Amino acid sequence: MFQLGSALLDACVLAVISKSDAYGYLLTQEIRNIIEVSESTLYPVLRRLQSEEMLVTYDSQYNGRNRRYYQITPRGREHLAFLQDNWQHFKAAVDYLLITTPSVSSTEGGQS
Repeated sequence: MFQLGSALLDACVLAVISKSDAYGYLLTQEIRNIIEVSESTLYPVLRRLQSEEMLVTYDSQYNGRNRRYYQITPRGREHLAFLQDNWQHFKAAVDYLLITTPSVSSTEGGQS
């Protein structure tokens, strides 16, 4: 399993929330469908994105309890677009190396 860097986790969180406001548990489940992440990893990311004004929160009643929802801000949407652009370039480069690069024959490695 590849390690998930903070920029990629930020992109995943912002992408999910850009589609629809979400509370922490729902967000964790959405992301877990794609990559392995724990709530203990996710909540610090949410707090940081909120402190960087990329997310705002609001509370809503559900079955007599408050749920804290996260909503993306215009700054968060700009950052998501930046991360998506960077991801496309990174993905293309990695795909080239891992998938499309022909293997080097054993005769080209200095052997005769």
